[in-house]
Amino acid sequence: MKVCRLAFSPLSHFKRRSFASHFSSIALSLPDEPIDNSNLKPRFTPLPSLSPNLDLRLTTQLHGYLTKLGISNTPPHCNQLITLYSKHHVPLHARNLFDEITEPDIISFTSLISCYTQNHLHRDAFFSFRFMRDQSVRFNHFTLPTLVKSSTASTDLLMGTQIHAIATVAGLDLNVYVANSLITMYAGFGLLNLSRRLFDDMPERNIISWNGLLAGYVGNGKFEEAINLFRDMIIEGLKPNEHGFSCLINACTDFGDLESGLAIHGFIIQLGYDSDPYTVNSLLNMYAKFGDLCAAEIIFENLAKPDIISWNVMIAGCVLHEQTSRALQLLKNMRICGIIPNFLTLSSILKACAGYGDVYLGRQIHCYLIKTDLSLNLYAGSGLVDLYAKSGHFEDSIQAFDSMEDRDLITWNALISGCSHNDKHEETLSYFCKMREDNCDINRTTLSAILKSTAALEAIINTKVIHSLAMKLGFLTDPHVVNGLINSYGKCNVLKDAAQNFDECLIDDVMAFTSMISTLSQGGQGEEAIRIFLNMLRKNVRPDTFVFSSLLDACSSLSAYEQGRIIHALVVKTCFMDDTFVGNALLDMYAKCGSIEEATSAFDYVPEKGVVSWSAMIGALAQHGQGKTALELFQKMVHQGIMPNHVTMTSVLYACSHTGLVDEGKKYFESMRETYGIEQTQEHYACMVDLLGRAGKLSESKELVNKMPFKANAKIWGSLLGAARLHGDPLLGELAAQQLSYVEPDKSGSHILLANLYASSGMWDSVSHTRQLMRKWGIKKEPAMSWIETKNEVHTFIVGDRSHARSREIYAKLEELGEEMAKMGYVPMVEEVLHDLGRKEKEELLSQHSERLAVAFGLISTPEGSPIRVKKNIRICKDCHVALKFISKIVSREIIVRDVSRFHHFRDGNCSCNDYW
Repeated sequence: MKVCRLAFSPLSHFKRRSFASHFSSIALSLPDEPIDNSNLKPRFTPLPSLSPNLDLRLTTQLHGYLTKLGISNTPPHCNQLITLYSKHHVPLHARNLFDEITEPDIISFTSLISCYTQNHLHRDAFFSFRFMRDQSVRFNHFTLPTLVKSSTASTDLLMGTQIHAIATVAGLDLNVYVANSLITMYAGFGLLNLSRRLFDDMPERNIISWNGLLAGYVGNGKFEEAINLFRDMIIEGLKPNEHGFSCLINACTDFGDLESGLAIHGFIIQLGYDSDPYTVNSLLNMYAKFGDLCAAEIIFENLAKPDIISWNVMIAGCVLHEQTSRALQLLKNMRICGIIPNFLTLSSILKACAGYGDVYLGRQIHCYLIKTDLSLNLYAGSGLVDLYAKSGHFEDSIQAFDSMEDRDLITWNALISGCSHNDKHEETLSYFCKMREDNCDINRTTLSAILKSTAALEAIINTKVIHSLAMKLGFLTDPHVVNGLINSYGKCNVLKDAAQNFDECLIDDVMAFTSMISTLSQGGQGEEAIRIFLNMLRKNVRPDTFVFSSLLDACSSLSAYEQGRIIHALVVKTCFMDDTFVGNALLDMYAKCGSIEEATSAFDYVPEKGVVSWSAMIGALAQHGQGKTALELFQKMVHQGIMPNHVTMTSVLYACSHTGLVDEGKKYFESMRETYGIEQTQEHYACMVDLLGRAGKLSESKELVNKMPFKANAKIWGSLLGAARLHGDPLLGELAAQQLSYVEPDKSGSHILLANLYASSGMWDSVSHTRQLMRKWGIKKEPAMSWIETKNEVHTFIVGDRSHARSREIYAKLEELGEEMAKMGYVPMVEEVLHDLGRKEKEELLSQHSERLAVAFGLISTPEGSPIRVKKNIRICKDCHVALKFISKIVSREIIVRDVSRFHHFRDGNCSCNDYW
């Protein structure tokens, strides 16, 4: 029999030289003549060198050739062919081949089980093991780890524990290969105690044992245990491999421990793993996510040949920390180096474009994605949806979304957040419903975007639906969702539900407290806001600048001066005085509580005075009747190079209006566009109408209204009506009131002002007719209310109020003051009373106005000589204005009244407004 020494003829038809070379190891042992199976058993050798490189076509050709030789059903050849088919993901071929084996051995079964495991056919792997045992074929320490791996991959803990039991009975449970697989399995199920027990019981451990437990600790968030295990490795003289180091670095990244990461980096350098791509990429990721892009760049530049992962990590890190230009430069360098970007690269670049607002580059990337068939990729598609949504190209965002074949949570969130961001609130709710129909999960990002839209729409029913859904899915412990609910309830003006939601959530989070305090403050519930703040302090939650700003707003709305001073002390104690945001809030609080001196002091302390600070101070001075000082401050602001905005100019015009500076007001109004490039708004025109009207220039005021470039709003007509009342012009008053009723048909202000105008003109029939119309249309006068704070408690009064605990003392004080005022020449202005009553009843009614009750209470409950601060929800009446001037002289105390229009400082029988109000 001839034996071919160099090659054999049946392989001559294979053209690939590589394939022939793979057969060189068996060429010497295969005959070039047909084999007589009856007389000769063929000699053969295993085929280990074929496994890594043969593609599927060559594998099937080899299979065919071995079949032709009649040796394809022998275990050694079959076992290796099964392994090859497994690697090519054709388990059916492997199974058919296995069935041809006459007497499968342990290697045959193990190869088949491994094939099923690698191809995710875990049930078939378990059935094959059962069949193996039925055939009385013994398993070994290579069979069991494969089955354990199948249990882990199929999340079948029961099967895994059964395999563990079989291993224990067979005495293989502490075998290093079996135990390593069990450690990984139990860690994957979160049973770290079992993993640790196995690890400790192992008589022999290898580096895979340590890495398996290490990965288990990291994967289950046990960062401290992972670091301790790493220390134990070092103590035992073991050197972690690249996988262990990579796992540790990733843990330091995930748990925000840069210090430990730096120490581990030192070990990596010491042990020479700083050139390993796997480890280096983990280091790049750590430094990039911690924001140390310089360190990341040094590592990156020292790489001999960065791979696609290295480039992606660097680009993603730059995008994460808003280093958009660096990210784009890296993309350019990547292309120069011949590295083709993948969908992860382009997803990061799309994020950069979204953050940078570069739609042009985004469209170029979109074209590239279409050209390379990556546009349908989930990551890239979601990036496109997000880019177009954030840049305001909503229709393009919808088109990108619709073109995607598959959508996940990130895609839906990008679209829904984009709708909300672009104020497409109806569409937000519509797409959320479609998302639910698509059976897609939701997260806090989804709920936060939806709640932003329900708040904007003031949709209370939808808010309650989302509240129920958040409760069902367990999101009421998430501060972002709770804040969204609080804000939405607040915007829907259901503050009770907002407070209840906050109390039920039991979140001791500064963000939640800030949201609740801000919502209550904006909703006029200042007392409740302060209560929440006190509760916050009791829970040892440290307030931040936003909490203090919201609290100071609450004190401002209540004119709670004493409580505001306490908050100021806490601001100083917590070292927030250097914060501009808080400084502006302090300025506003003191100004609205009537202390212009302390407001000025707060302004002086603001570290970086911007246009907001200057505008607030100018407005405060104007409201307190210091118009000339306000204008001087405005000139100082301009000289310092601070450009005014529309708010500043409103305050300047207000100062002119309430000080009677007509010429100056006209000059500033005309200079807005010419000097400062500010277009006049309705608010500015309202100030000018008020300025001219107060000065008695009614014709000029009316002419300005007629010449405005837009339709007059309620504020403008209200200013004209107020001027008509002030100067007794019923015809102009009727015109303004009629127009005002068209703009605000449900408000009582215009009707009350008109009735007062008729009353002051002696037109009592018209007064009666106006009141009848109010009753007919169901328009109710807003009840006058006044507030005063004493001993950190806010007291509220209404006209004729006798519900206060000290009512007897209050009315006794008013009677005493009335007698003193009468001696000084005070005569009640009974024409201010619109009711059809006798003079005595009208005088009594005037004496019981809410601001007088509040002042009387202040006189009997505050230290002698201290200022009295009162807030009123509507304009102070003429009679009370006169009366409070008398009272200030009698008691020798300053009385500060903040009404809906301005501040009145009553001192020694005079008012800061100089009766120009």
